[in-house]
Amino acid sequence: MSRDEKMKPEVGPDGLDRVPTVEEGHAQARRFSLEDAVFGIITDEGPNYRNVGWLGTVALMMKTQIGLGVLSIPAVFDVLGLIPGVICLLVIAGITTWSDYMVGMFKLRHREIYSIDDAGALMFGQIGRYILGAAFVLYWVFVAGSGMLGISIGLNAVSTHGACTAVFVAVAAIAGCGLGSIQTLGRISWLAWLGLTCILTAIITLTVAVGVQNRPSAAPQQGAWSSDYKLFNNPSFSDASAALSSLVFAYAGTPGFFAIVAEMRDPRHYTRSLLVCQSGVTAIYVTVGCVVYYYCGSYVASPALGSAGHLMKKICYGFALPGLLVTTTLVIHVASKYLFVHILRGSKHLASPTLVHWATWFGCTISIAVVAFIIASSIPVFGSLVSLIGALLGTLLSFQPMGCMWLYDNWKKGKTERSVRWILMVCYSVFVVVIGSFLMIVGTYGSVVGIINSYNQSGGSAAFSCADNSDSV
Repeated sequence: MSRDEKMKPEVGPDGLDRVPTVEEGHAQARRFSLEDAVFGIITDEGPNYRNVGWLGTVALMMKTQIGLGVLSIPAVFDVLGLIPGVICLLVIAGITTWSDYMVGMFKLRHREIYSIDDAGALMFGQIGRYILGAAFVLYWVFVAGSGMLGISIGLNAVSTHGACTAVFVAVAAIAGCGLGSIQTLGRISWLAWLGLTCILTAIITLTVAVGVQNRPSAAPQQGAWSSDYKLFNNPSFSDASAALSSLVFAYAGTPGFFAIVAEMRDPRHYTRSLLVCQSGVTAIYVTVGCVVYYYCGSYVASPALGSAGHLMKKICYGFALPGLLVTTTLVIHVASKYLFVHILRGSKHLASPTLVHWATWFGCTISIAVVAFIIASSIPVFGSLVSLIGALLGTLLSFQPMGCMWLYDNWKKGKTERSVRWILMVCYSVFVVVIGSFLMIVGTYGSVVGIINSYNQSGGSAAFSCADNSDSV
């Protein structure tokens, strides 16, 4: 075989070129490099950005969702009532699953897409890139902040307020930044499995505990007591809007799925991973939400891990802390990787371990962690922060763009063959855009009202406070 034949590109299972190269001084020793539309030429000299299998993808997907969102679902059911709460959860699950599916399909059709802002630029030009890009970074920074806040609550609970809460938030920021600096999702996927196992252990422990205890910790401890759960409730407009936003947040891993599919070894397995993820996530949400709310009623805590009494709160948070840390790690990584790729894209430094490469990478992770720390310290109310994120940014990144993506790829088909399926899908895509816009507006209003009310209540948490933020949970 001639040298030119040895150097001929080979097509891999994902449809991308794998270019064989010859080691200098070793003519027979061959290795393959991957030519990716986003990361350029990937070789074994630099980080392998295309090394996540479909099972690792499942873990990463589930960990972007199960963590912070599940801890607020019982409280959402308390606001809406059990039956409306489950119905709303299933509806949002269905819509976001379709949105997640569109992410994978859009990536397969447009290989150059790395993040949602690339999709925005393709559909709407540079204005779409700027709006969705800014929303993407803000969203993940806020999620990282809520993760740090959740860790500080857990550390306070486990240590019985062993240090100033601001110190615990700082510890969470440093740990999340350090682990988030691991360069590829392929290397983080094992952390995702660990974090998923820990958070599931915590919520299963909580679910069992509330089922066997006499009463939740926040309920009156004297006299007879029975759960005051409601099948239907009559919440105010602002409360209902904030509750719906919390449900959106529980499924709003969608914008992060762009980065995950971009690092898959074979993106064609994306749909398989998605179905496993969404089925598991929805089953867990419904089970945990229903059982915990049924036994705790209006005395359910948010985050829910504080609902089963002082001792069980320590135990549950002990299990959950690694999971909350992995959530914070993952979201810091996703936001940092977005900035990193966009700063170095098209240059040799993106996939090569140069000084510029490392300085840019660590600069991105540290910057994201510092801003998230400031957010976590400034809005130290878990439920309000979760609903605000879900309303303002989760819907914008999980609903409207995906409806537009289907229309972008399929609108021209209607000019040649306007089938019934095409008409129905156009109507559905428009519906997703409209309902997403509605939830974003009303949910933001409800969340802001909730934050203002929490600050007006006596004894409420203040910004950069040393007070024990686990007292109310």
